[in-house]
Amino acid sequence: MRKLVWLAAAALAVLGAGAASAQQTPRKGGTIRMTAPYAASFGSLDAHTTPRAQDEIVGKSLNRTLYNWDSAANKLVLELATSVTASADGLVYTYKLRDDAYFHNGRKMTADDIIWSWTRIMDGSKGYPGARYIRLIKGAIAVEKGEAKEISGLKKIDDFTLEVTITDITDPGYYFFDGTTAILPKEEVEKGNFANNPVGLGPFKFKEHIPGSRVVLERFDKFYKPGKPYMDRIIVVLMAEAAARDVAFRNKEIDTSILGPAQYVAYRADPQLSKGILEVAEMFTRSMRMNPAFKPFSDKRVRQAINHAIDTDLIVKRLVKDKAYRATSWLPLSSPSFDKTIKPYAYDPEKAKKLLAEAGYPNGFEFEFTTSQNESWGLPIVEAMIPYLDKVGIKAKPKLIEVTVLTDTLIKGEFQAIISSSLTGPDSLAQLKCFHSKTPRTACNYVAFNNPAFDKLLDDAGQTTDNAKRIDLLRQANNLLYDEAPVWFFNYNKAVLAYQPWIHGLQANPTEITHQYAEDIWVDDKSPVK
Repeated sequence: MRKLVWLAAAALAVLGAGAASAQQTPRKGGTIRMTAPYAASFGSLDAHTTPRAQDEIVGKSLNRTLYNWDSAANKLVLELATSVTASADGLVYTYKLRDDAYFHNGRKMTADDIIWSWTRIMDGSKGYPGARYIRLIKGAIAVEKGEAKEISGLKKIDDFTLEVTITDITDPGYYFFDGTTAILPKEEVEKGNFANNPVGLGPFKFKEHIPGSRVVLERFDKFYKPGKPYMDRIIVVLMAEAAARDVAFRNKEIDTSILGPAQYVAYRADPQLSKGILEVAEMFTRSMRMNPAFKPFSDKRVRQAINHAIDTDLIVKRLVKDKAYRATSWLPLSSPSFDKTIKPYAYDPEKAKKLLAEAGYPNGFEFEFTTSQNESWGLPIVEAMIPYLDKVGIKAKPKLIEVTVLTDTLIKGEFQAIISSSLTGPDSLAQLKCFHSKTPRTACNYVAFNNPAFDKLLDDAGQTTDNAKRIDLLRQANNLLYDEAPVWFFNYNKAVLAYQPWIHGLQANPTEITHQYAEDIWVDDKSPVK
């Protein structure tokens, strides 16, 4: 496996939770009350159908994937397999699967379940988001196109041995740890209504979902890690408003809370609250995506002009309260392919006007700007952008939508411009493929980016065994994106999670701080909820 060094993530992890856990023996029992902070509802509890971070807060406890991201060690680890061997050419991986992993219905997981789950994801008529990852497997695209019923690169050796042939020379763990590739039981899915009665392999099983309120999960006693989980129950409370989370957290009604920019400043200044803050440089890039189907955005000069028209540094400082890092291109700072010599687009309104005139828009143009209410990358940011755009003649009209429909809007291409937040790690090749011309919009190429030179860089990176060459090719690809500017590059997120003093075992997960390994969390006897 290629070793990636996530310096920013490691440097920013706050030690409070880990240190407390190391000094005490985990206590059995109790309840943790987590928050789902990104929307007023859940999209789906069927892991294959939803790429939403909000839904995976629940999914992380319900389900399991072939690999997992070990936040403490900053590396990928096998989760549903005990060992893996790779062929000499780096394209065939043989997994020895766990023989002690049980679904919540009591049935043991086998190789057939992985084959079925990943084949389901490649149903091209459904547009499942995890297809972007499973496409790495030989023959998966043929299933997606309806040209085959089975993925040729998946071979069952026996019930607990699986052979996987991939098309690129890369670490498959970066593709098979995402929650959208979870292993599900065929018989439960095919009963129908699975999203309302999910069954998985995780440490907690589904108890109830009260729409608009919460999801309750209970300990699964046959979980394969001895002695875990520690807790009896998880309650995931829907709480999209930062002010509501703040009040509930201060009143000790919830145990964890994502902090927005204003709360981040306030909690750091509070002598008590500052003791319970976990922060990490997340592998997320915030941006405004520009749809080339809207004529002005089909011209690179217009897209570059928008990047020059906005004082992005000031917005990050004043509105985001420095709870972020200025974005240069797509890949985050922690990527080995990030080019430190490239400077972000400079705030230069005159250059923006010149580029617009060259593109045939000397008087600017008008566009519809789709956004959600999200305080860190939604309406407040759009409202701050509008005056800057207006100065160069561009009129932006905000269109407000719910966060829960944001992904559907992206997949359908029903926007002229839209602001959103995207996972851009931990693997650079996997994430840059969202701009490969052969990647469909349903998979993640939301701006229908098509650039032959970019495609070749990614294709070459996927076939080389020289790690230094791969890093350089991906650096070139990322720099090409910088020049083509398919998005307004906003920021790389710094995620902050507040936690109560009785909570232990949290991890600073750089792939999404709300996605916690619930089997490792425990509550001491100071918790008000028994």
